[in-house]
Amino acid sequence: MSPLARQPFKARTTEELIALLSAASAAILAVIIISTLYFGRDIFVPVALAVLLSFVLAPVVGLLQRIRVPRGLAVVGVVILAFILIFALGSLLATQLTQLAGDLPRYQSTISDKIQSFRNTKAGTGTLERASDMLKDLGKELDKPKDTALVHAPGPASGSTTPAPPVPVEVRQPDPGALESLRALISPLIHPLATTGIIIIFVIFILIQREDLRNRLIRLAGSSDLQRTTAALDDAASRLSKLFLTQLILNGAFGVVIGTGLWFIGIPSAILWGILAATLRFVPYIGAVIAAAFPLALAVAIDPGWSMLLWTLALFLVVEPIVGHVIEPMVYGHSTGLSPVAVLASATFWTALWGPIGLVLATPLTVCLVVLGRHVERLEFLDIMFGDRPALAPPEIFYQRMLAGDPTEAAEKAEEFLKERSLASYYDEVALRGLQLAQADAQRNALDQERLTKIRDAVSELVSDLADQAERPPAKGEPTMDVEASSAVESVAENAANEEMPFVRKEDLPPEWQGEHPVLCVAGRSLVDEAAAIMLGQLSTEHGLAARVEGASSLTSSNVFRLDTTGVMIVCVVYLDISSQAHMRYSVRRLRRKLPKATIILSCLVKDIDVTALEAMREGAKADLAAASIGDTVRLSIDAGGRSSQTVMKQATGIAAA
Repeated sequence: MSPLARQPFKARTTEELIALLSAASAAILAVIIISTLYFGRDIFVPVALAVLLSFVLAPVVGLLQRIRVPRGLAVVGVVILAFILIFALGSLLATQLTQLAGDLPRYQSTISDKIQSFRNTKAGTGTLERASDMLKDLGKELDKPKDTALVHAPGPASGSTTPAPPVPVEVRQPDPGALESLRALISPLIHPLATTGIIIIFVIFILIQREDLRNRLIRLAGSSDLQRTTAALDDAASRLSKLFLTQLILNGAFGVVIGTGLWFIGIPSAILWGILAATLRFVPYIGAVIAAAFPLALAVAIDPGWSMLLWTLALFLVVEPIVGHVIEPMVYGHSTGLSPVAVLASATFWTALWGPIGLVLATPLTVCLVVLGRHVERLEFLDIMFGDRPALAPPEIFYQRMLAGDPTEAAEKAEEFLKERSLASYYDEVALRGLQLAQADAQRNALDQERLTKIRDAVSELVSDLADQAERPPAKGEPTMDVEASSAVESVAENAANEEMPFVRKEDLPPEWQGEHPVLCVAGRSLVDEAAAIMLGQLSTEHGLAARVEGASSLTSSNVFRLDTTGVMIVCVVYLDISSQAHMRYSVRRLRRKLPKATIILSCLVKDIDVTALEAMREGAKADLAAASIGDTVRLSIDAGGRSSQTVMKQATGIAAA
C-alpha cells in the first residue's frame, strides 16, 4: 500500500486519538469537580447559599437605593432583617419539633388500634401483626428509665442456702466544671454559627461589590465579546433574581395556606408542616409530595377515624394544583426553564453531594447552570441536557424520523403545526429544511442508497397521512384567486407568506388546463429531490392544480421522450443540489423539446439562496420561472394558470366584439 493510501487511515486514527483524549480529559475534569464539591461541601454550601440569597435580596437592595438610601446601609439593613427572619423561623421550627417529639408516645395507642382493626378485617397476621408488636416494643423502650444502671452484687457466700438480693448501684459522673459545661454547650453550635457567619459575610460582600464582580466576570469571560458576556450576565441576574424572589414569595404563601389549613384540621405542629411545605416546594414535582407525607402520617397516628387523613389529603390536592398550574404560570411562566428529567436528576445529584440542603438547592443551582449554558458556547451541553427547550429542532425531528422510516411521529408533529399554520408553511419551514439536512448528508456520502430510498418512502407515506389534514378550497361562489392581482408575475418568485395561498377550481381554468394532471413535478437528480417533488405535487393538488410526480430517471435522454405528458401545462423541476448547472440546463432543454408549449419552473430548494443567484440559475438553465421554496413554486403555478385564464377571457371578449 502506498503512503498516499495510508494517509487517510493515519489522519483518521489521529482524529480518533484526539477525540479519545478530549473525552478522557473531560471525564477526569468532571471527576475532579464532583470530588471537590463533595469534599469541600463545608465551604461550597455556605457560598452557594450566599449567592442564591444575594439573588433574592438584590431587588430589595435596588429598591432601597432608588429611594436614596446609601448602598452600604441598604445592604446591611436588608441582610440583618433577612437573617433575623431566618433565625425567628429556625427558633419556631425547633420549638415545634420539640413539642412534636414529646407528643409522639401518645400517638402509639391510636396506631396500634388501627393496625389491630386492619388485622381483624384482613385474613392472616403477617405484616400488620409485626408492625403492632414493633410499636409495643417502641413504647417499652420509651418508658424505660434512663438515669440508673443496675449492677448485680456478687453471688451468695459458700454454704448459704438463700441467695442474697441484688444491690442496686447508681453510677454518677462527677460534676463538670464551669469550663467543661461551657464547652459542652458551645460545641454543637460552633459549626452552625460558623456557617451562618460565612453566609452573612459573603452575602454582604456580593451585594456591595456587585458591579466589581460583574466586571471581573466579564474580564474572565473575555472582554473582546462584551455583547455576549453582558447579555449572559444580565439574563442571569434579572432572570434568576426575579425567579428566586417570586418563588420565595409564592412558596411562602403556599406554606402559610398549608399551615393554616392544617391548624384548622387539627394536625399538631401545623407551623412546622407549613414551614416544611414552603421549603420543600423549592423542589418541583416531588417537593409537595414529600411535604404532604409527614402531615398525612401524623393524621393517621392521632385520629381514631379517617376524616382527618381525608381532609389533609384534600388540602394538598386542592392547594398545590392551584398554585402550580394557575398562579405560577400567571406570575413567571409555565416552568423554571428545566426539563422534568433534569429536575429529578439534579435533585438526586445534589442530594448525594450535599445531603438535605442539596435537595433544596438543586433546582436553583441547576437553573444557574442552564442560564450559563445558554450563553457560553463551551457549556452549551448544560442547556441541552437540563434545559426545557426541545433538544432537536422540528426540521431535525422530521429528518430523524424519516431516517428511521417512522413517519407516524412526524405526522403527529405536523398535525400540531397545522392547527395554527398552513400546509405550505409546514412543508417550507419544517419538511423542506429536514430534506436539506438529508441532502447535506448525501453530499458527504453519509447516506447509502438504502437510506435514501427509506427517506423517500417515508416522505411519501407522510404526505399521504397529511392529505386529510390539508386545507380545503372554498365552496363554489366564494372568491378564489384575484386574476387581476395575479397578472403581474415575475420570473423569480418572491418570499411571500404561505398562509394565504390561493385556491383554484378546475372549471375556472382554461380548457387545456382541465386535464387529469396539468402539473408535472420531476425530481432533478436524487431520491431526496423526489421526496421534495412528492410534497410539491401534493400541495399543488390540494390547491386545485392536480399534479403527477416522476423520478429523476425520467429526465435521461432515453426516458424523457417516453414520458407521458398528456394534458401537462406546467413542469416543475425540483433540485436540492444546485452544484451542477449543466445538469439543470440539459434537463430543461430535454423537457422543452418534449413540451414546447408548457411552462417550465425551476424549483431550487436550497437554503438561503438570494434572488440574484436564483435568477442567474433560471437564465442559465433557460427555464421560464424559478422559485426557492415549495410554496413559491405552487404560487407560480397558480399564477400561470390565472394568466392563461385571463388570456382566454381577453380572446373571447375580442371575438365577441368582432
